[in-house]
Amino acid sequence: MTLEFIPSRVFYEPGALDYPLGKTLVESFRQMGMPVTPTTSHNRITGIPGDTAEIAYREAKRTLVIGVRRSKEFQTCKPSAHYQLPLVTSCPGMCEYCYLATTLGRKPYVRIYVNLDEILGIASNLIQDRLPEITQFEGAATSDPIPVEHYTGALKQVVEFFGREANGRFRFVTKYTDVESLLGAKHEGHTRFRFSLNCAEVVKKYEHGTPSPEKRIIAAGKVLKAEYPLGFIIAPIFRFEGWQEAYRQLMERSAEELAKRAPSGWSSEQLTLEFISHRFTAKAKATILEVFPNSSLPMEEDERKFKYGQFGYGKYVYQPDEMKEMKEFFKEQAQTYFPLAQVEYFI
Repeated sequence: MTLEFIPSRVFYEPGALDYPLGKTLVESFRQMGMPVTPTTSHNRITGIPGDTAEIAYREAKRTLVIGVRRSKEFQTCKPSAHYQLPLVTSCPGMCEYCYLATTLGRKPYVRIYVNLDEILGIASNLIQDRLPEITQFEGAATSDPIPVEHYTGALKQVVEFFGREANGRFRFVTKYTDVESLLGAKHEGHTRFRFSLNCAEVVKKYEHGTPSPEKRIIAAGKVLKAEYPLGFIIAPIFRFEGWQEAYRQLMERSAEELAKRAPSGWSSEQLTLEFISHRFTAKAKATILEVFPNSSLPMEEDERKFKYGQFGYGKYVYQPDEMKEMKEFFKEQAQTYFPLAQVEYFI
């Protein structure tokens, strides 16, 4: 089964035609025989079919919107970076637990922005404003940019932009494995290429339309061989019968592949690890159960601890004793399989 993103329908803002990428994309999709429709705004799309929330969600995931990002402001992205770099919104994957259910709602269609030079111009100004400090940008805060890269080539352009920026750094994360076009990019070590990993049980049950853990690990090995700084995000971590062994195997297999692919002189000291336990908001739960009415996600509020997040809304996390056990377990796994890696956080 191919996981290549081929949209069922395309919308575009007329202003996108003023940019070479926008014009090329619209013409290409028309030549492919897809329905291509103008829209007044990439923020308000009508015409996505679906009589039920479940169907509308699935159709939204097959919808591509070509737009122009007009805001001159970049949102902050603490603690991982100073700013978000807005390249894409949403992704074609259908992960039941997706935290974007809180912000993107029931129709999380995929948006790409074609005014890339303007976006990078803003990034350049932000870098200049913070000199002589290094400024970090996150490219996947509200998206997975890899599935649309074979259409846009934007990610490679961004990687090479940061390769030329002495005081700029870029990072992004993906679940997808179509990385070949990025392997020869002139990154100069300024882009950290991270993969979101989970054990096979979780991927099969909840991460619909995404590559297997094995394929992600192999792709990570290719990226490491291309001498990118590499990172793994193990997320979201679930507790289930046999969870320790399932995650131990994931860590072991990852270490094995990296050892096989590592360039000369590489050390796990250059690897970053991020561990994120499963959590959910009341709003996300409501949306999830609308679009995945048969979901078996563990979302019983009385089994969790309620906690206020940094953005002002509350979320349900595992109980303190469960979190303590998980944190100790993953600390032990990191020390066993990647003893020199930088563990950025466990939350």
